[in-house]
Amino acid sequence: MPVLLPVALDQTYDYLLPPGAPDLPPGTFVVVPFGPQSRIGIVWDGPVGETGKPVDPKKMKFLVEPMDVPPLPLLSLRFAEWIARYTLTPLGMVVRMMMSAQAAFEPQRPRFGVRRVPDAPTPPRMTPARTRALDIAADGLVRAKSALAAEAQCSAGVVDGLIEAGNLVEVAIPERTFPHPDPRHHSTEFTADQATAVHTLVSAVDGDTYSVTLLDGVTGSGKTEVYFEAVARALERGHQALIMLPEIALTGQFMSRFQQRFGCLPAEWHSALAPPERGRIWRGVATGDVRVVVGARSALFLPFRELGLIVVDEEHDQGFKQDDRVHYQARDMAVVRGSLGKHAVVLASATPSIESHVNARTGRYRHVILPGRFSGAELPEITPIDLRTEQPDKGKWLAPRLVEALRETMERGQQSLLFLNRRGYAPLTLCRSCGHRFECPQCTAWLVEHRFRHRLNCHHCGFSLPIPEKCPKCGEKDSLVACGPGVERVAEEVKERFPEARIALLSSDLIPSLVEMRDIIKTIESGETEIIIGTQMVAKGHHFPNLATVGIVDGDLGLSMGADPRAGERTFQLLHQVTGRAGRTFAQGRGFIQTHLPEHPVMQAIIKSDREEFLNREIDMRRRGLLPPFGRLAALVISAREKELADKFAREVARRAPRSERIEVLGPAEAPIFVVRGRHRWRLLVKAPRELDIQGYLREWLAALPDIKGDLRLTIDVDPYSFL
Repeated sequence: MPVLLPVALDQTYDYLLPPGAPDLPPGTFVVVPFGPQSRIGIVWDGPVGETGKPVDPKKMKFLVEPMDVPPLPLLSLRFAEWIARYTLTPLGMVVRMMMSAQAAFEPQRPRFGVRRVPDAPTPPRMTPARTRALDIAADGLVRAKSALAAEAQCSAGVVDGLIEAGNLVEVAIPERTFPHPDPRHHSTEFTADQATAVHTLVSAVDGDTYSVTLLDGVTGSGKTEVYFEAVARALERGHQALIMLPEIALTGQFMSRFQQRFGCLPAEWHSALAPPERGRIWRGVATGDVRVVVGARSALFLPFRELGLIVVDEEHDQGFKQDDRVHYQARDMAVVRGSLGKHAVVLASATPSIESHVNARTGRYRHVILPGRFSGAELPEITPIDLRTEQPDKGKWLAPRLVEALRETMERGQQSLLFLNRRGYAPLTLCRSCGHRFECPQCTAWLVEHRFRHRLNCHHCGFSLPIPEKCPKCGEKDSLVACGPGVERVAEEVKERFPEARIALLSSDLIPSLVEMRDIIKTIESGETEIIIGTQMVAKGHHFPNLATVGIVDGDLGLSMGADPRAGERTFQLLHQVTGRAGRTFAQGRGFIQTHLPEHPVMQAIIKSDREEFLNREIDMRRRGLLPPFGRLAALVISAREKELADKFAREVARRAPRSERIEVLGPAEAPIFVVRGRHRWRLLVKAPRELDIQGYLREWLAALPDIKGDLRLTIDVDPYSFL
């Protein structure tokens, strides 16, 4: 029988069943010999890839055993094949993503805890620690030893002593079950526009067929509550539901809203989960015990048995694009999953992607619009601050008008948010004596100063070193200066100007754990923070009721990426999302954008709140340039540690491109960030009309290339989002 292995190969291998063993259905996980090792594979329902010469049955190996693991549904097999064909990735690598919960394939170990023994005599030597432990255990509940010790503020040895004394007994902890969300737990009152949207989404679920609906609502319009009703209908009809979010680590507020609506928490799926919990959830999804998953993009590859709805929230977000190993856009793959499974897909955003807008305008997607905020509050008034005429004080980064707005907001007892999409203290450090600039030794990028950690970091490869006391080139002491602002530098300025203010700094590199991040967000929600300073994570769907003023420190930052055809779209989305945090409830919101380009079309669209003008201009530009969604793009990146080797091979790759009158190949050219992790990078870009088979063209091209040996690497990214 054919077995697929989760390795970088695009073929199945044939194995024999042991004598007398029953046939195994497709999707079954099995242990098979593979070279000198035993590996976990999946029984496939047909051969894949090169079959080669027939193998003598006498030389074929027997599979070792089937695994006691829920099988992959047949739909997961078809989904994996579709992604492999589309992304030109070996099928084994796609299946590897479907097996990402290693603990699901390991023997389930029983968990043991302790419980108090009723009527047991008091031990002869009682201490305060023992007393606390016994008092807590008096409720008769089973607790892990570590949990009881932590709760009683004692050592594990105290608990062991009580076990020896016969006051506590070790018992098996029952396997935790997954609570089932109740679709009728809570009813929500909707506005007329929301009620219309609810009807459309619920009807899509009731249709039991493939459909995609774009839920397009301004910030604060109640999109979450609307699509919760679609989730509720899917549950009523016996389906599982998946809600995908771009920043699962920041969803504490979302989980609370889910619990309020459905009476319990959903299962979470993200990289911060402990391995045993990942295995438990994987199995729960496969058996159907988990009814709703809220997860990052990788949740799309869980083995859903009865999936009936996918919601992609913040569908425009670039975080849904994976640029490692298997290059895929999770939003687009969610649509594919809905098509294969014949169920509804909902894409929700206040700033939908150009691709989704065009699909809605052409009728491929249903389009549901929520034009007003649920609270009735007006959208914030946006004011540009022209930095050419209103310059900040020397050595500062906040213009006087923005500083005054922060002061007024504090005096009214409201919150302000300062946004700068740049981590660290400063993007560049140089020596004022000799001009030496600190570069990463492994990348063509400046080292970013992180003053709070007293280090210089590379944000591309992770290289880090302590901030030196003197210039390494000229030896001059105290000559190093920071150039430009990062969020840490803005925070420093705010502390100088408002020493009494309570400040929260939100940046992914400053907050080490998921728990700490959610705790900080809770303090902001409760109003304990007066000024919030953050990077793009503050733009991702948070609801801060008392936030009245938003200041964009550098509105031009994203517009400087001239090689990126999505730069304008991304800047518009980011600035619109950030300014939309203001005035969502009771406060009158206002936004300020510091810019050197107030006349830029993107800035004008934000200032005037004229999204349609921006969309029409951007769509027309994409159409004329044959860019997505009117054309197809694919990037080929060649890299090697030796510059000459990469250069020579990139030119050979370009030379062997198949001739085509309708497909254009650009390059090779040095990548904007030419060296990453010590590897020199060349890029080629393929442009094709939408209706052409760009994958077929790429397969023909790859077949014509010489073998890629040694240190050379060739990466293919269909539908690229990064042009660095």
